[in-house]
Amino acid sequence: MSDLMLDFRGVGLTYPGGTTALESVDLQVRRGEFVAVVGPSGCGKSSLLRIASGLGRASEGEAIVDAKRLGYVFQEATLLPWLSVLDNVALFPRLTGAGKPARRERAREALATVGLDGFQDHLPHQLSGGMRMRVSLARSLTLEPDLFLFDEPFGALDELTRQRLGEEVLRLFAEMRFAGVFVTRSVSEALYLSTRVIVMSGRPGRVVDTVDVPFGIERDPGLRFTAQFAALSERISTALREGYAA
Repeated sequence: MSDLMLDFRGVGLTYPGGTTALESVDLQVRRGEFVAVVGPSGCGKSSLLRIASGLGRASEGEAIVDAKRLGYVFQEATLLPWLSVLDNVALFPRLTGAGKPARRERAREALATVGLDGFQDHLPHQLSGGMRMRVSLARSLTLEPDLFLFDEPFGALDELTRQRLGEEVLRLFAEMRFAGVFVTRSVSEALYLSTRVIVMSGRPGRVVDTVDVPFGIERDPGLRFTAQFAALSERISTALREGYAA
């Protein structure tokens, strides 16, 4: 299998009512790349992920996904409220046919990876919003994904929790080196987490800029306050403003 996990060529999406969400999008993501996608609301960022996951289909162009295992973390944690944390995380292995001992072991390992060891027997309503997102992340980790899709997973969280979870995602990426696509409306979050930032225009969503991120995988939180980070943030913000007005 090639290291090219995602290959979009001229992808467009027009809904049955006639609204065009995406137009001529080219996007390639290889294993070991973590690509952030930023753009204004309604520009088709989430639609890109839906096409990548197979939950949606492009109207135009070619969308090739060459990943055996795909993880998807949504905007909401989407946990089953009547199941324990452990059983929520074990759900995906269960659906893929793993036996009970094996799926529970995988779930325990994933929970330990995201720092929730000891919370296996809790119900979702007993957890904070950040902890619920960690459970959602752990659930996808049980699939050991080649391609990991994130649809604004931290958007509803406070800034400190958002940054801490971003650190967790960076750590997981450094360890697993999957291919990642992270949709966000935060320029700072996109730049801090990614190896490349894709800037989308307003609807219909088009790629208006691509910014290669020069920082290494190991990143200190203080990076956000450096002159180089500020300059790249300004470039992305300018591209967003110009793309929205276009």
